[in-house]
Amino acid sequence: MGHLLMVESWVGSMSALLPRAIGEAGHRFTLLTRDLHHYLRAARPPEPHPLLAARNIITTETNDTLALTEHVERLHAVLGFDGVISSCDYYLPTVARLSARLGLPGPAPEAVEAACRKDLTRRILADAGVPGPRHAVCHDRAELLDAAAGMGFPLVLKPTDLCAGMYVRRVDDEDGLLAAHRELAGFPVNARGQRRSPAVLLEELLTGPEVSVETVSGGGLHHVVGVTDKSVAGAPAFIETGHMFPAASPPDVLREAVDTAVAALTALGLDEVVAHTEIRLTPGGPRVVEVNPRPAGNRITELVRHVTGVDLPAAAVEVAMGRVPDLTPRDTGVGSAAIAFLLPERAGELAGFDGTREATGMPGVREIDLAAPGRRTRPALSNNDYLGHVMVTSPDPGDARPRAEKALSALRPRWAEAREVLA
Repeated sequence: MGHLLMVESWVGSMSALLPRAIGEAGHRFTLLTRDLHHYLRAARPPEPHPLLAARNIITTETNDTLALTEHVERLHAVLGFDGVISSCDYYLPTVARLSARLGLPGPAPEAVEAACRKDLTRRILADAGVPGPRHAVCHDRAELLDAAAGMGFPLVLKPTDLCAGMYVRRVDDEDGLLAAHRELAGFPVNARGQRRSPAVLLEELLTGPEVSVETVSGGGLHHVVGVTDKSVAGAPAFIETGHMFPAASPPDVLREAVDTAVAALTALGLDEVVAHTEIRLTPGGPRVVEVNPRPAGNRITELVRHVTGVDLPAAAVEVAMGRVPDLTPRDTGVGSAAIAFLLPERAGELAGFDGTREATGMPGVREIDLAAPGRRTRPALSNNDYLGHVMVTSPDPGDARPRAEKALSALRPRWAEAREVLA
């Protein structure tokens, strides 16, 4: 039985999938967090939050790396950790540094830092000749305008250190560029209380389908589990509206995407890690969008598991403890699996959904997960704004996406009437 130290977590699907994987393997974990209520607020009553399955829950300041390291060293002397893990991008560099300090397995801290900083990723991949978009790192308004004039519109403005598509915007002219920059500048601290970098990335707009390459790295080798496709909407934002595994692109195109992802992992020096590398399949060939040194979110790992039997959260647990995970695919009877996300199109208070019985009865539906009534909504701006999802499987390759989209179309949000406030 192993003992993992979990430093924070996302509150989405991985906050359930990682504890499940740890428990099913017979391991235990200690949760370290600066704000336990962050997770308690995300619970779905009457069930407790899955992170409460931790053997120990310790509250401490996880944003102060020096003090945290000293605290974790004292805990390690008493509890004896076999690995350190997190699903939250904002703490992946901290996890890598803690692992190195404790002499535990893990990727090189500088490699994780580079992958989690989009500007560093761009520089390293460009130096290594790994294809990506033309780009510029800008620190102020003057640099931004100069870069835009040199590159030409349309462009993409993105933060260097946020996740879930937050504040990533297509800009078609100077006014739009400055408005997007002001919007981003108004968010100086991320959701975990960490001060953000003021630097921004300005990139050429890449066109073509987008896929992600799911990998497990160890001993200097990158094992490709498969390729997932992605649909994006919400312009000028970039919001993921669905995924299907395996991707339905032609085999030669997928091989090029895989080669590009592996080249990116190698250039960054990422090893001993489960990774999720996003690739745009442009008319000029594959281009790296970003490299994430952790398992895919948005329940992509569940799509992979339904089709191949390979459990990527479980692989992440084993890799974190220096073990070699079993990545052998098995026949599950599933040829494709897909997830489709429901986006809010208006501001208001959610009252419920119509069509749930119809959607549930459609062929292949495995999950329908919907937001609870009373939730306040706005038109979607990032992947954080979903109202819910439908997950569907099919025995046939390429068939799950249309099934998922059909089931999602049956779901119709209802909105509470505005209440008049009486004097």
